[in-house]
Amino acid sequence: MCQVYRDAMKHLRIALLVFLACKPVAESQTVQPRQAGAQIPASVSVARRTPIVVVAHNVLPSVVNIQTEGTIRRREIDPFFDPFGIFGGGNQSYTSLGSGFVWSSDGIVVTNNHVVEGASRISVIFSDGTDVRARLIGVDPDSDLAVLRVDTKTLAAAPIGTSSDLMIGETVVAVGNPYGLSGTVTTGVVSALGRSVPSKEQGRTFTDFIQTDASINPGNSGGPLLNIEGKVVGINTAILGNAQGIGFAIPVDRAKKVIQDLLRYGQVHSSWIGAVTATITPEEARRVGIRATRGALVSRIFGGSPAQSAGLRPGDVITAVGGKPVDSREAFSTYTATIPSGEAVPLTVVREGTPRTINIRPVDPPRDLGLRILWEIAGIRVANSRGVVIEEVAGRSRSANIGLQQGDLIVGVNGNGVRSVDDLNAALTSSAERSSVVLDVSRGRFIYSLTFPMGA
Repeated sequence: MCQVYRDAMKHLRIALLVFLACKPVAESQTVQPRQAGAQIPASVSVARRTPIVVVAHNVLPSVVNIQTEGTIRRREIDPFFDPFGIFGGGNQSYTSLGSGFVWSSDGIVVTNNHVVEGASRISVIFSDGTDVRARLIGVDPDSDLAVLRVDTKTLAAAPIGTSSDLMIGETVVAVGNPYGLSGTVTTGVVSALGRSVPSKEQGRTFTDFIQTDASINPGNSGGPLLNIEGKVVGINTAILGNAQGIGFAIPVDRAKKVIQDLLRYGQVHSSWIGAVTATITPEEARRVGIRATRGALVSRIFGGSPAQSAGLRPGDVITAVGGKPVDSREAFSTYTATIPSGEAVPLTVVREGTPRTINIRPVDPPRDLGLRILWEIAGIRVANSRGVVIEEVAGRSRSANIGLQQGDLIVGVNGNGVRSVDDLNAALTSSAERSSVVLDVSRGRFIYSLTFPMGA
């Protein structure tokens, strides 16, 4: 009898294994979102099918909700205020919402770095409610961009346009999920280009932003900014607190290179020309005695740089990059930031009143570029010791004239804290094309903020 029971159980186990092997496992399947939007009803008149209606209808299936989960360390509560340990400290879980959009049909989703920063879990929620787990491919805090991948294919991607020909006053459409309200569409115009925006929360200043009066609220971050043709021209990223009608977006031309680098290398490969420029104004033109009244004035050339090899000189005025007009330092920086390293590009330069073309080939920045910048503009050499300590101050340098000394500590660059020589080198490298650098120097109980012009 026992043998019969054992044989029966054996056959039952085999049947159960066969059944489980044949049964599809729901958890291992990837749910495919249905991104196709419903057709505009035939009853809607042509007069109501405005360009903005068409843009919103076409792009909404590509816009996603980004939900993140993470853990933050709670501040310990003073026992005096919590004698029974009711509140306590320790870790606290949080969730947050942001926006994003499908960049390419093979599962690439783009959002802001600050939307996913510190997250332990990232979910992408499509317009039909499908919730898909996402993997972080890479981030670039300097441009506030993040690239995600979801294991779904044949997605409907948003059409990618260009930001190089944006016009002030041009109609734009912002789409996102403000306050978790999915698929919100707002409209406005391009208010300004090339804006610099300081962020206290992230401790940095973002440059070359598009300013728009299209309403951008918390939760819109990472969503697309589109032109009237329905093409992405920017990525919504910031608002000014207590401001009305002032929003900002990352130009899509700048985002393209960042996203390509993150997909290819996992980090951004900056292109370096080795020229410091300043915006030329009519007043500045008269002061230095040049005829050009718009463009980027070359104020410094670093030795051994592509700019020096190409024959660019201080005093030249750059008026175009690859045929695109340049009317400011910010425009020049935006164009050069989108050039892949090693790819030649023609610069239109005015020298002593005569236009000429100079071909220049950007390269990856030298590993010690930040420390070279520190020596050239400030006359300082540093070492790791209790932080970043000044070990040499060049005679007759700006630092010597200000009164900096050996033993002073550099604790910040452009408002961002630095704790090591590597931190300092990286911060100054990312500032290579700024018009000036601000060093926070500590001596005793005091911290001094000192400005060093990048130009010669």
